Amino acid sequence: MHALIEQMARLFLCGCTLLLCIGFAISAEQSTEILGGSDIKNHTNCFQPPPSSSPPSPPEQTCNVGIGLCSFQSKMTVTFKGSSTVKPIEPTWIGHSPLSEWDQIGTITHVPTIYFYKPPYNLLSPDADIATTLKDSLSRVLVPFYPLAGRLKWIGNGRLQLDCNAKGVDFVEAESDFNLDDFGEFSPSPEYHYLIPFVDYSLPIQELPLVLVQLTRFKCGGISVSLTISHAVVDGPSALHFISEWARLARGEPLETMPFLDRTLLRAGEPPAAPPCIDHSEFSHPPLLLGQSDNREERKKKTTVAMLRLSKTQVDKLRKIADESWERPKGRGYTRYETVTGHIWRGACKARGHKHEQPTALGVCVDSRNRMQPPLPKGYFGNATLDVIATSSSGELISKPLGYAASRIRSAIEKVTDEYVRSGIDFLKNQEDLTKFQDLHALGSDGGPFYGNPNLGVVSWLTLPIYGFDFGWGKEFYMGPGTHDFDGDSLILPNPNGDGSLSVALCLQVAHMDAFKRYFYEDITAW
Repeated sequence: MHALIEQMARLFLCGCTLLLCIGFAISAEQSTEILGGSDIKNHTNCFQPPPSSSPPSPPEQTCNVGIGLCSFQSKMTVTFKGSSTVKPIEPTWIGHSPLSEWDQIGTITHVPTIYFYKPPYNLLSPDADIATTLKDSLSRVLVPFYPLAGRLKWIGNGRLQLDCNAKGVDFVEAESDFNLDDFGEFSPSPEYHYLIPFVDYSLPIQELPLVLVQLTRFKCGGISVSLTISHAVVDGPSALHFISEWARLARGEPLETMPFLDRTLLRAGEPPAAPPCIDHSEFSHPPLLLGQSDNREERKKKTTVAMLRLSKTQVDKLRKIADESWERPKGRGYTRYETVTGHIWRGACKARGHKHEQPTALGVCVDSRNRMQPPLPKGYFGNATLDVIATSSSGELISKPLGYAASRIRSAIEKVTDEYVRSGIDFLKNQEDLTKFQDLHALGSDGGPFYGNPNLGVVSWLTLPIYGFDFGWGKEFYMGPGTHDFDGDSLILPNPNGDGSLSVALCLQVAHMDAFKRYFYEDITAW
């Protein structure tokens, strides 16, 4: 089990879809009809809202969502057999749907996830059975989840609109000459990139599917099912809701929870009502290194990924240290997330060699669904997570005990109340342009917030239902969430067997990683 969680953590920071086919050798193998798909043409990059910033250059070579052969100077070859468009099997509502402010800030590009399966022998032939099951159930799940069959559209000033037009989802089929055992421990490698659907951001945004799926068959009979979903339409809980219901339909079971599609609960499409009643410093760009006027040089520095496992004993020890070393608000002990994230934050400050007075910020994602009054309905479909910022100086974090760092994180999380969420909506509605709040790093843009040195962003998947997606041939034996491998990106994941251990997937600059790993474990034993 520990090997599985390490595999999952490794892939987390390998999934930058923009790099999917950079440098791949591409050749046509066969022509198949792309049903309802957009034509592949030479476009200037129209994903970003003009004229806010100049569009980034596309990759030198791209592997379009279509047919061809990809290799990456490695052992693995992936042959793309065909691409089709899967549309809702029944008529769905057609029209323009407003997005909430939370939908339109932060990451608005696609976020990939991949699942590996070993289907029973009787399902391996004919191959078409698996693809047919996936596409048929996908066409059925897109009826209740019809927004995902639509497209986005810029409406000016960095704002987006959802066009529910039933254009459908791209479904790519591929074959690999690899056996699943050839992946070893799924260590970071470009080989994984072309197991995930490529999103061609050089196309106008209104031509980009919101969901792309890729089924890859391996020589051993194993398969991978990967999908990448627009973060402008859903957050993590909503994406997992969609995948879970898709799997249920594929198994022949009924839908469990209908998506709640009314985003007006978060005032989607409404005009500004009032100025914000709370200061929202989280919308300011995070601190820069002392002596620097921008973060361009930090963005260019080479990064690397580490997967660090903590046993239940180590996690419990960290929580005990935090609880006993600092006052606990309301007497409630610090959570796993608060404690482990505080430990990561302190270690990063040490490893980066900051000056004592260096300001540092930690980005924390908080799900507001149950913090609203009343709580958002079960199945709310959209973005209801928001980023809050814990701040300190590196000197304070290092010189004070672990409980201090945990307390700073708790203070940031506890800001998220109904009043806070609604004030944040007012703040964003009163902005002339939302572009500066959008993370377009996947497109090579230097705009938007950057949580690299001297900052961090730590995402928790500790309480999300990330495991157990059975499409009819058993649960996955390995699952990996993917995101962009930028300095400061990190994720905390539970062990799938529920033994209380966890793993931290962390991306730092190469120059800082060895020191960080040393502090990460030495500090636990030193206390």
